[in-house]
Amino acid sequence: MSDSPRNSSPTGPQISERVLTVPNALSALRIVLVPVFLVLVLTGNDVAALIVIVISSVSDYLDGIIARRFGQITKLGQVLDPAADRLFIFAAVIALAVREVVPWWVVAVIVGRDVFLAVLGLVLARHGYGPLPVHHLGKLATFALFYALPLLVLGQAFPAAQIVSDPLGWAFTLWGAFLYWWAGALYLRQTLELTRPSTVNTASASDTLSTSKEVNE
Repeated sequence: MSDSPRNSSPTGPQISERVLTVPNALSALRIVLVPVFLVLVLTGNDVAALIVIVISSVSDYLDGIIARRFGQITKLGQVLDPAADRLFIFAAVIALAVREVVPWWVVAVIVGRDVFLAVLGLVLARHGYGPLPVHHLGKLATFALFYALPLLVLGQAFPAAQIVSDPLGWAFTLWGAFLYWWAGALYLRQTLELTRPSTVNTASASDTLSTSKEVNE
């Protein structure tokens, strides 16, 4: 495995095939913390759960900064980072639903959107395309949910704070869920444009997508 950076375009970020980097280690740490956080919330250890989710949020912020500033953007990191985000969000909403802090329809809305994207990914793969690039609305939705979940856990850890934390937590939750599906609608439109019969399957069809053939080169 080469350590030399790869670049999909002359002006794009340098993407390395390295595995052992600080951002990758931080992303792996966040994945390891997911079951710890889940158990803490389910067993009512809300203060400890709040500490874990704060550590996860800070490490998420740091790994992005380090990756960009020190040229440590890697293929593995592009998989680990969003995977860690989704796992933490899934774990948090499911655990809070079990605790009856949030209703189950919130779980259905958030998890259902990622199931929807997985189906779109299968459709794209059948037409020779790789995953769609992350839309800024999707990033904003994840950002909102990462604010929402600590606020909701904060209200459980310190009931006196609920008068402030719960309204803010719910506002971020609803806004994040809305943006999640708005981004999903944009992904659906892109998928339909790329897979309709009239679309020419060439590298110039989209400067933001790579075909599976390009990925293997």
